Amino acid sequence: TTRRGKYIKHGIVAVGATTKRLSVYNSEGQDFKLLMNKKITAGLAGYIKSGELSDAGILVACRALCSFRELAENIGVDSLSVFGTAPLRNIVNTEEAVNTIKSVTGITVDVLSGSDEAQLSYIGATHGGNAPRTGLLVDIGGGSTELVSYSDGRVEASCSLPVGSLSLFTEYVSGLFPTKEERHEMRDRVKRELSRAGMPGARHMHLVGVGGTIRAAAKLHSRLAGTEPGSRLIPAEEILELYKSLKKGGRRSLELIIRTAPERIHTIIPGMAILSAVLNTYGVETVSVSECGVREGYLLRKAIGVPENA
Repeated sequence: TTRRGKYIKHGIVAVGATTKRLSVYNSEGQDFKLLMNKKITAGLAGYIKSGELSDAGILVACRALCSFRELAENIGVDSLSVFGTAPLRNIVNTEEAVNTIKSVTGITVDVLSGSDEAQLSYIGATHGGNAPRTGLLVDIGGGSTELVSYSDGRVEASCSLPVGSLSLFTEYVSGLFPTKEERHEMRDRVKRELSRAGMPGARHMHLVGVGGTIRAAAKLHSRLAGTEPGSRLIPAEEILELYKSLKKGGRRSLELIIRTAPERIHTIIPGMAILSAVLNTYGVETVSVSECGVREGYLLRKAIGVPENA
């Protein structure tokens, strides 16, 4: 890479189920600073039929990646890394999609396994020592949910559930807000996936949340509570009460979501169905939100090259 003074400018692109996002960082050693984010909300989940990503979906990915590459070149990024999550991992034509993207754009997409995604989310969220050294991390994405149980700063167990806020909405919800029956179906599905995952059912007093669903839930909670977002630990029971209120639907819930997180109007309730199941399953008492996650973990491990035991 080319150094500009003491810094290296890295571009990290995440190809997710709901969005594709370019994050640009200045780094020096293991220290980094986010310079900018560019998001394209044209998720690949809508282009997956019978487990296969369509040609149109592959083209959407190609266009986004070409746009990000041009932007990265214009602002002098030294290195550009691209990774894919659930929408490229959980399809039957992963190899074909990745090869086509490479052929059209010249860009290699690193498709993360569920285990890798969980580990990188943990690395990103806990880097810098801001998170409690013992707890449960959850990263609720559009197409998958990653869980990491850790104690005294070391990972004990991790898993990836093949359900996310957008995939639940697509599979179970017929309107804008899920009906009572649809909510029950989503709840039962999440419980089944948690049971299949085989994660230890030990109690975790604290949960660190990563991803758009968690951030949106925290913003909704802050608006109702009249507090600053991220200003304190959130009691888990207040998150559960928020979900109980939102899932009733109606004009009040609609207006609250539109004012606070309009881009998640259709996925916030499915996402919170996942979150509430995790909170109840592990007896969580407090929740905090991390601004860093899988992209920062990827930056540290893959782009900067921080050793696994660092």
